[in-house]
Amino acid sequence: MISMNRQKPETGGGLENSMVPLLYRVRRIRRETHDTVSLELESKNSASGFRFAPGQFNMLYVFGVGEVPISISGDPGKPECLLHTVRGVGTATGGLLGLRKEDTLGVRGPFGNPWPIEETQGSDVLIIAGGIGLAPLRPAIYSLLAQRDKFGKIAILYGARKPADLLYRRELEQWRGRFDLQVEVTVDTAKRGWRGHVGVVPALISKVNFDPMHSAAMICGPEVMMRFTVLELKKHGIGEDTIYVSMERNMKCATGFCGHCQFGPTFICKDGPVFRLERIKPFFGKREI
Repeated sequence: MISMNRQKPETGGGLENSMVPLLYRVRRIRRETHDTVSLELESKNSASGFRFAPGQFNMLYVFGVGEVPISISGDPGKPECLLHTVRGVGTATGGLLGLRKEDTLGVRGPFGNPWPIEETQGSDVLIIAGGIGLAPLRPAIYSLLAQRDKFGKIAILYGARKPADLLYRRELEQWRGRFDLQVEVTVDTAKRGWRGHVGVVPALISKVNFDPMHSAAMICGPEVMMRFTVLELKKHGIGEDTIYVSMERNMKCATGFCGHCQFGPTFICKDGPVFRLERIKPFFGKREI
């Protein structure tokens, strides 16, 4: 049984609970897909780096455009490199995709409840992602691999709509080449030449040999994908107390003031975005909430 005592780590660059962004410069831009880029940022104010826990997010402010919450997708062990993977889906994210090298933006954070890395030590761990959901889980993968001997089996199960939508393809190939890590990738549809699996993400769970009594699952992706993934995990014997989901939706202010992300009795920005399933079970998957 995994401990239920969770505390937020000491993180941040003096920004937590602050409404004032600090200035960061775009150091590097990497295009991931046709509508998704990774922005590598460096501080204009400090050379000490940006400390955060896997699963936390920042508020990124594009001057003259607006602010949007984006999960941190870099390595927690490398605080000198602040990295966010952004998909263009609206005005603010479109503004982020329009940034160029050396441009300046504002950063507030880190905010949010992290993935339970320490609590899952000694257990098998399933990392399950759909689409852009791999970005919030990527720091958790880095943390797990940095202390690989403290965990049982580790499996990464990842899916996207089509091969061209897969994130971090080079890194996925590197991870797949490890002897101590299982990586399974699927797509909804594919043309001739795709040699991987075709189907939904939950179907990949049956490919993993794990101990359901000593396992934890961390899930991020479209809510419909997460609902069916939870059902499949429960069929395989994993309990709701060791299933964690990231409910990244409707966040606006990061501090619970605006109320946009109220989810039942909780606020996703303040109480999440990572939740233990048993905590949100009564309203998980209900469209009207």
